[in-house]
Amino acid sequence: MTEAAVTEQVSQRSFFGVSALLVAASAMVTIVWCESMSAMGGMLMPGGWTMSMVWMRMPEQTWSGLAASFLSMWIVMMVAIMLPSLVPALLRYRPAVGGSRNAPLGRLTALAGLGYFFVWTMFGLVAFSLGVALAAFEMQNPALARSIPITVGVIVVIAGAFQFTPWKSLHLARCQYDLTDNDTLTVDVTTAWRHGLRLGVHCAICCAGLMTILLVFGIMDLGAMAAVAAAINVERLVPGGARVTRAIGAVTVVVGLYLIARAGLPL
Repeated sequence: MTEAAVTEQVSQRSFFGVSALLVAASAMVTIVWCESMSAMGGMLMPGGWTMSMVWMRMPEQTWSGLAASFLSMWIVMMVAIMLPSLVPALLRYRPAVGGSRNAPLGRLTALAGLGYFFVWTMFGLVAFSLGVALAAFEMQNPALARSIPITVGVIVVIAGAFQFTPWKSLHLARCQYDLTDNDTLTVDVTTAWRHGLRLGVHCAICCAGLMTILLVFGIMDLGAMAAVAAAINVERLVPGGARVTRAIGAVTVVVGLYLIARAGLPL
């Protein structure tokens, strides 16, 4: 085995090791946060559902403090959920720049990963803004609050239907096959950052339906988080992802219809 091959093998082992540690650490922190939020409870709303404390300020807490707390939780949670399926994409990125002599492969890979999670941070910022606005509106409008259980069911059905759309299939394919073995990328920080951003955009669009389910069920709900994380990673990592995607969509639609029926809407 040549020196270059040995160096690459060591580099890949380091990459896998760091990725595994990040997933494990972020998963542990997420679980601790979820248990902490669960212990705090929530606000019981008309209609018998409970609003999460994620969207409400603590005494003397500023809005900027609440936003910072939410985004911290969100980013850690995204690493736990998304990094396992991002690793293959970053592995395809490495050979595309690794052929260049003296390429700072580790730094460029890390920068591409940061670009990816920057997109998810922006997604979280939008989710936070909408969540806080909707929570405030619901607290001021009890009639609207009573309709939330049915609304959740409708949103879940729509998210399930999204799994069958060509748009979903397109962006899922781009998540899985963003680079081929023959692709070569420029070895510079701008290209690495843009590659990460492009991966993040495709992934955010691909996972929009499933992430919406997580948001409406409760972002700190460990059961919902585990189910969404499993669905996202299975459809992107298991061979025959298109069939898996449709199966997930079918199950999701059934769950949504069940939630609507349970809420008392005639079908």
